[in-house]
Amino acid sequence: MYYAVIMAGGSGTRLWPLSRRDYPKQALKLVGERTMFQYAVERIRSIFPPERIVAVTLAKHAPILMAQVPELPAGNFILEPEGRGTAPAIGLAAIHIMDQDPEACMVILTADHFITETKRFCEVLAAAEKVADGRLVALGIQPSSPSTGFGYIHQGALAGEENGFPFYTVERFTEKPDLATARTMMDSGEYSWNSGMFVWQVSRILKEFKTQMPDFYAQLMEVKAALGAPGYQAVMERIWPQVSKETIDYGIMEGAGDVVVIPVDIGWTDIGSWGSLFNLIPADADDNVFVGPHIDIDTKNTLIFGNKRLVAVMGVQDLVIVDTEDVVMVCSREREQDVKALVEYLKQTHQEGLI
Repeated sequence: MYYAVIMAGGSGTRLWPLSRRDYPKQALKLVGERTMFQYAVERIRSIFPPERIVAVTLAKHAPILMAQVPELPAGNFILEPEGRGTAPAIGLAAIHIMDQDPEACMVILTADHFITETKRFCEVLAAAEKVADGRLVALGIQPSSPSTGFGYIHQGALAGEENGFPFYTVERFTEKPDLATARTMMDSGEYSWNSGMFVWQVSRILKEFKTQMPDFYAQLMEVKAALGAPGYQAVMERIWPQVSKETIDYGIMEGAGDVVVIPVDIGWTDIGSWGSLFNLIPADADDNVFVGPHIDIDTKNTLIFGNKRLVAVMGVQDLVIVDTEDVVMVCSREREQDVKALVEYLKQTHQEGLI
């Protein structure tokens, strides 16, 4: 069977002060009337019934997400005592799915993406399941700009086509480039953005963990041995804090063989910072994006994400203004990727209650 794994454990520090430790971005309504987690489940329902949708999240966030999507079985929420990065989270999901279906295929999705072309997205997921017969499949996004905010995938030779979707061998994964390099990559037509979405057979990814992350694999097998047993939670609480933090890109993908990429255009946006909302929420004639009560005079290229209070601005431009019940955050648009620095400052000055 084919399973969808939704990664829903991030803290979303670049979306502070709205996204908090106890109420992270995946639980928020940032675009439209649904939360990011609700959108993540809704857009795949045409091919994945609730019993084959799995969410990996922190234990403290599970009650919030369960309440938002009550049709998902409670047992499909895989809980981490604390976040250890995407590689351990994916490994944990893999052993849970293998326990139910050793022949399963799994797609890795995240709850902080927004996708407008849902029909095409589901079509490429269906195609990717067939391509993932012994391969590791990455979903690449056809670049619309020379972005420095994403990693890139270098496409090699055409490896085949499935249901109208060509797929290519992967030459290498490249970390976030500088602007000049990003322009060169985009102009070449040989690169796609690394979306962080992957498809593979559960047995295959576990073999990769055994080969490339042997220490973690040994820890994972201890957890696997406790699945379904009364002492499972105690095993997790003992082992998981000892697991090294690692991303799936560094831990597995960069060193794996037989990796292919399917580049697609699906109306994809990674909602990783306040600036990403400029691409999703309609702007006015002065390129302003406003959510919540506001007054603006002579204001340009500014985002206001309000709450209950009126936010009034005049004679400003290129700002991000976020108003919550206990914090007002103002920063320049060119620094919106650095909002997490404010969170770090609050940690260092022992103002943990605000994060």
